[in-house]
Amino acid sequence: MTEAASLKASVLVEALPYIRRFAGKTVVVKYGGNALAGTSDHDALTLFAEDIVLMRLVGMRPIVVHGGGPQISALMQRLGKEPEFVDGLRVTDAETVDIARMVLKGQVNPQLVAAINVHGRFAVGISGVDAGLIRATTRDPRLGFVGDVTEINPEVIHGLIDDEFIPVIATIGSDEHGQAYNINADTVAGAIAEAIGAEKLVYLTDIEGLRRDVADAASLIRQVTADELDQFVDEGIIAGGMIPKVASCTHAVRNGVHRAHILDGRIAHVLLLEIFTDAGIGTMIMHQREMTP
Repeated sequence: MTEAASLKASVLVEALPYIRRFAGKTVVVKYGGNALAGTSDHDALTLFAEDIVLMRLVGMRPIVVHGGGPQISALMQRLGKEPEFVDGLRVTDAETVDIARMVLKGQVNPQLVAAINVHGRFAVGISGVDAGLIRATTRDPRLGFVGDVTEINPEVIHGLIDDEFIPVIATIGSDEHGQAYNINADTVAGAIAEAIGAEKLVYLTDIEGLRRDVADAASLIRQVTADELDQFVDEGIIAGGMIPKVASCTHAVRNGVHRAHILDGRIAHVLLLEIFTDAGIGTMIMHQREMTP
């Protein structure tokens, strides 16, 4: 009992300088649909919610941006539509954008909000359409109603976090005519992190981080610069659905976000392990290499 208590105390002491360092800092956490779909029960979601609430209670200002790719694909297939992707982005016709809106705003967003609010009145669910949070335009005619972010209105986010709420954001945006667009959640998370000057941008997905060799778990990349990631993409080491995630990471750290992280959302309390421990976990992306984390 004494040894167990001592271990708990040492963990708290190790976390103390990180709690002090990040108090008052904003952290954008993208919770991927793959992370949510990666477990048959809701343990991963429950643990994620606990991490987010703990971050909030020690003085951090978390913002959750979520995807829902597997859930959108599952509903499409039930409705007889076969998902199609180009460079990791979903081809989205008029019917598919309605499906995406139903899944993101009607299923995934309330699920995340409810999980967080088990611990108190913290989370507020919104989408990019609310208060013109995410303005978008057509990314590529071949993709249909897939949007590129043209503008982030940070006022609605600042209003919520200043009132000590946790925004939970579904990534449906709209143009000036009110046309809805399905927007890649990785891209949105990066754009929001830049717009509000976030300390950290964190991606939770169903892999433990970036690998030099996809088939080799021992090739996990612990730390990497934006320039190095560009080279990995050029060499084909990073491909497919990871390209939008990596592109948003590199853009963010080059535009004011201090660190970006890619973590396995299925690992118990992965956010706390990355943010509040010396060793960290997953892959950390920075603009340039520094001596201190």
